[in-house]
This record gives sequence, C-alpha cells and structure tokens, in this order.
Amino acid sequence: MSTQEKHDTHHKALSINLDPKIFGSFAEIGAGQEVARWFLRVGGASGTVAKTISAYDKEVSDQLYGAGTRYVSKPRLQAMLDVEWKQLIEELSASRGDSTKFFSFVNTVSARNYAGTNDCHGWIGLRFLRKPLEFPNQVILHVNLRDPSNVQQQEAVGLLGVNLIYAAYHVLVTAEEFLASVFEDLAIRRVEIDFLEWSGAAFENWQRDEVHAFLVAGGYAEAVVFPADNQLAPPNELLYKRALVLAPDTPEAMGEPHADFIRNTLEQLPKEELKKSKGGLGLFCLSVANRIAERNEAVAKEIARHVPILNQLGYGVMLFRARELYAMSAYVNRYTDSRIHFAIGLGVLVRVFGDGYEHLAGSLLEGVARLFKQNVRLIVYPMTTRELEERVTAVGLAGWKWGETEGIVSAENLHPSGPSDSLYQYLLRTKFVLPGKLRHPTTMRIASEA
Repeated sequence: MSTQEKHDTHHKALSINLDPKIFGSFAEIGAGQEVARWFLRVGGASGTVAKTISAYDKEVSDQLYGAGTRYVSKPRLQAMLDVEWKQLIEELSASRGDSTKFFSFVNTVSARNYAGTNDCHGWIGLRFLRKPLEFPNQVILHVNLRDPSNVQQQEAVGLLGVNLIYAAYHVLVTAEEFLASVFEDLAIRRVEIDFLEWSGAAFENWQRDEVHAFLVAGGYAEAVVFPADNQLAPPNELLYKRALVLAPDTPEAMGEPHADFIRNTLEQLPKEELKKSKGGLGLFCLSVANRIAERNEAVAKEIARHVPILNQLGYGVMLFRARELYAMSAYVNRYTDSRIHFAIGLGVLVRVFGDGYEHLAGSLLEGVARLFKQNVRLIVYPMTTRELEERVTAVGLAGWKWGETEGIVSAENLHPSGPSDSLYQYLLRTKFVLPGKLRHPTTMRIASEA
C-alpha cells in the first residue's frame, strides 16, 4: 500500500458508512458478528447496513442456505453469497439500484472451541458493485486463525472483514496493494490467507498463480499449494490425513529426477501407513526464503513460471516461506498425523547438515531434533560424485568424505566432517535417514548429464 494513505479500522468503517452510494448486507456464522459490529458501532450505520444476520443453528442455516455442505466450507460460503445477494438485489434494486454500489459480505468461521481441539479457519466472501448496475465482482478468501484465544480470533476476523470491504472500494488497483490493505493492522502470526479466488472486471489483470505465490512471498501465508490437477484449494483440504512425500529443492534444480524421487518413495510407503491415512500424496516443495533480497512481486512471478512445468511431471507444488525441513514438516503436521517422508537428493542432505542454524539456540542439534521429533523420515537418493563435490564446495564445507561406486555416492557412504558424522551415522542406524532405492534408471542418467 505504498501509494495509499493508511487508515485505522474505525476510520475505514466510518468512511464506508458515510458514503451514500455504498449499501449492503452482512451474514456471519462463527466468530461472532465482528465485521458488522464495526459498522454498527462507529456511527452512521443506517447509511451502509441493509441487514445483518448470524445463523448459528445448523437447521436454521440449512433452511436459509440449503443442506448438503460442510458448514465451514467454500460451497457453504458460495451458497450464502448467492442467497444474500439475491435477496438484497430483489428488495432494493427498484428503489435505489440506479445510484447504489451494493455489496454482500459473508463469512463462515470455525474459531477456537472451548477445548482448543479444532482447526481454526474460515471462509470469507464479498460480492460487490464498483459502479451501480454493473455486473458484480466477487472475492473469496480462506484464512487460518492463529491467535490463541477465541476472543482474539474474533477480533482478527472483524479487522479483516472491514479491511476487505474498504479495499474493494478504495484500493483495488493491483493484487499487491489490495492484499496489503486487506492485511493492514494484522500479522501472519494472527491470520494467514492461503487461498484467494476472484471473478469480475475489477480483477481482470490478476494472474492466478502469481497472486497465490505472492501470498507467500508477500508474507500473508506460511504456505500455499498448487495441485497437479490445477484445481486450487487451501492446504488444510489437500493435506488432510494424507501420507505425504515431499521433495524440497530450489526451482532451478527441480525436474524429472525429483519426480522420480517422489514416485519411488510413494511406491515404497508401508501399507500400514497408507491404511491409516487417506492415501499418499507427493508434492514438490519450493521456498521463497533464499530470495529475500528480491522484490516480492518478482519472486512471485518467478515461482509462478516454474509451477506449470513441475505440475506437468505429475505432482503438485507446495510453496513455503521457510527453507528448513523442520519448518516445512511443522506446517504440514497441522493437517496430518501420518508420517512425513522427505524424498531428497544428497545435495539437500548436505544443506541440512551444513546449515549452521544460527537462529536456533541449540544449533545443528536443535535443528535435527525439531525435524525428527515430528514423525519424519528422510529418504535420500544417490548423486554423482561430481555433483556432490560441487554442492559441498558451494555450501563452503570442508572435511566431508564419501565413498563411490562407478561415480555414484549413496547416503550410506557419506561422512560429514567431525562430530557431525557420529550424529549422521546414528540417524542412519536408527532409520531416521534411509538410503533411497532407485527403481527408475532414468533418474541417475539425467542426474549424470545435468
């Protein structure tokens, strides 16, 4: 929002109330009626609020919006938008349609329950007119609520809702400026926006994959997923109870060898793990952490360029803010209890053991402990001697040793320098680190020719 004057939530709600051309309805389920409450308490609400409703009871909600969907879901939110918009237009278009920019704001949220055992998330939607009588625009967000208490989560939903309505009418130029306005006075430790969907002329220049990559690069989400079938959805839906195989590396390094890593690992997942889960899912994993010096918009464009290339290899792409494997596993553990398998080449393993972890008090030991306490296994695939030498040199490591067979180094033949080797050998013996067994000969041929 570099070119826009910033206003607090009170000013935003009041400015909407005092605009005689903006008028609409509110329907909120879960997390109170915090968005409507802002407009009702700042003064002048009769200039904006046509109706506010909160259908907490499931039977009442079904009567209003139809049965057959989960109550905190995109289909339920879409049904709410359709019903509320239809009623608003049918009742008011004749009397004030020529001069009014109507809107319908809806949300359905699962805020923290009394026991603190639920997934705190929600769907937020806005259908609105930028000019009277035009075809409506629509934007839908999926959010994760990260505050520790129900009251704080309600407050965050209220801020986000006011920001969204204000941004739709005053800051809808670029996706970057719009998101900055929507997120104003919030922080990623409080709210994450990990899915965004839009329609209408107001968004005609937005590029879907770039915007979703920007959710991470711009600091609005810890992670987003680009599924192989190109049907975007929030991570909590795609990862739920899945046995995951994650292949992390840089965008430039990703390709057919990593697809082989995923395929080989999925084929070798223990049957008992698959029975306890909703099946296996393989994903390429990228991070924006190494591109911190670049402009967020440029990072998003670059990531978006790689996504369709990787999707063509048969697996989805997960984009993280963090680069550490323990941070990636901590995130996906929100949504699955199944074991997480990282399918990696020796180059990524070198990074894991070569990282100084200066940001952790316990350095390497703490980094390793954080990773493996989360029911994680590293499946490590071989590498050519030349590639390994280049990787070790690039990371600036000294004293590493390895054995090779016909120019190939495998995980069991690698020896980090000094005491780190004892830790590494322990992880091998206890099978936290497992040598990957290649079933597809193309992997090593491609790696050797790279």
